[in-house]
Amino acid sequence: MNIGILGPLVVRSGGGDAAPTAPKPRQLLALLAARVDEVVSMDLLIDELWENRPPASAVTTVQTYVVQLRRALAGALQLSPAEVAGTVLPFTGWGYRLVAGSATHDAHAFLRCAESGREALNSGANNQASVMLRQALRMWRGPAFAGVRLGPHLLAHRINLEEYRLVTVEQRVEADLRLGHHHELIGELSGLVLQHPLHENLHALFMTSLYRAGRPAQALGVFRDLRKNLRAELGIEPSLRIRKLQQAVLAADPSLEAENRSKLFRLDLELPSGRAR
Repeated sequence: MNIGILGPLVVRSGGGDAAPTAPKPRQLLALLAARVDEVVSMDLLIDELWENRPPASAVTTVQTYVVQLRRALAGALQLSPAEVAGTVLPFTGWGYRLVAGSATHDAHAFLRCAESGREALNSGANNQASVMLRQALRMWRGPAFAGVRLGPHLLAHRINLEEYRLVTVEQRVEADLRLGHHHELIGELSGLVLQHPLHENLHALFMTSLYRAGRPAQALGVFRDLRKNLRAELGIEPSLRIRKLQQAVLAADPSLEAENRSKLFRLDLELPSGRAR
């Protein structure tokens, strides 16, 4: 079975796709797929589907949706509904669990590959890091859970995954910058800072790319834009680290040159808090 949540929902085997088109059964399957191999309680399922306004028939309705999902899984996996109920989507305690078995899961594969790339980056294996991080990012087929109605739990899960995705993009840019690809990165970073006008790491990478490409005035303009946005949106000044980067650009500090591997002005790229499931 192939489980995909990094884009439109996919729960597929040789027999076809088990993901329903009806909104609430699809939402239910998405949450089970996001928390694969975990027992998802009935209370949590109800909260996801109806938030603070569950109908009196919520438990019965969830049970009906599960019956529908088991039939769809049975067709996709070429099993009987009874076999699916026993081994693939069993009722456990007061909840349901989607059992992965030998299934592939794109989010799990993404996180493993991204972590390998991060380790390579931290060890200075920049070519390997760039390859691994690009491979991780290619696993995304669009926004996580595209086409699925998002309740509070799926929304939180998507935000967490999207944060990991953005950090992976930052780390891939960092690897390519170390490899001397600053000219090629300028267009990409220009779009990224427009999408994330308060993101200091992306602005720092953009400033460094511009400086190394012989465009220090534009690098300083990026800092001014960041400062203006932070003041307007949050009422704060840029951090000390990026102010040091601005001063380094003004002083034409040799540590900013492409051949210099100093991390003096690099902003540490940390994974977001919490664990993506």
